[in-house]
Amino acid sequence: MIGRPHRQWSNTILCEFVLPCVLPGDSHYTTGRARPLQEASAGLRILNATRQWARAIRRDVVALWLAARDPRVPWYAKAVAGAVAAYALSPIDLIPDFIPVIGYLDDLIIVPLGIMLAVKLVPVDLMREFRDEATGRAKPVSKAGLIFMIAVWIVAAAALLWLFWPTHPA
Repeated sequence: MIGRPHRQWSNTILCEFVLPCVLPGDSHYTTGRARPLQEASAGLRILNATRQWARAIRRDVVALWLAARDPRVPWYAKAVAGAVAAYALSPIDLIPDFIPVIGYLDDLIIVPLGIMLAVKLVPVDLMREFRDEATGRAKPVSKAGLIFMIAVWIVAAAALLWLFWPTHPA
C-alpha cells in the first residue's frame, strides 16, 4: 500500500515511510501521516516546469541555429532565426548579467520573445524536423554572435565617447 493513492482521497498519497511526496525536515517526514500531493510537491512541480521550459528553450535555440542554415527555410525566417540563435548562443550578453535585475531581462524576456517570433516564421513541419534533430545535438557556440556582440559594445562605447567628449576646450 505504500506509494499508492488512498482510496478515499484522490489528491492524497499515503505516506507511511519516506516517500517522494514528503521532504526532509518536514513534520510529515517523521510522523508518516497522509499528506496531499499538491501540498507536498508544489515547489517541486514549479522547479520541474522551470527545468522543462529551460530545456525547451535550449532545444529551440539549437533548432533555430539549424533552421538558419537550411535552404528550405524562407530568407526572412533565416535572418530572424540566425540573429536569435547567434545572440542566444553568444558567450557575451548585450546587457551583462552582473547588472542587477536588468542583466537578466535579456535572458528572461528578449531571448524567449525572439525565439517565439522565429519559431512562428519557420514552417511548422520544418520546425518539427529541426527540433527532433536538435534534441540529440550538443549546443553549439556562436562565434558570429560573439563577434556581433563585441561590435555592438564597440559601437556603443564609440557613441558614448562621441556624445560626452568635450568639444570646447576649457
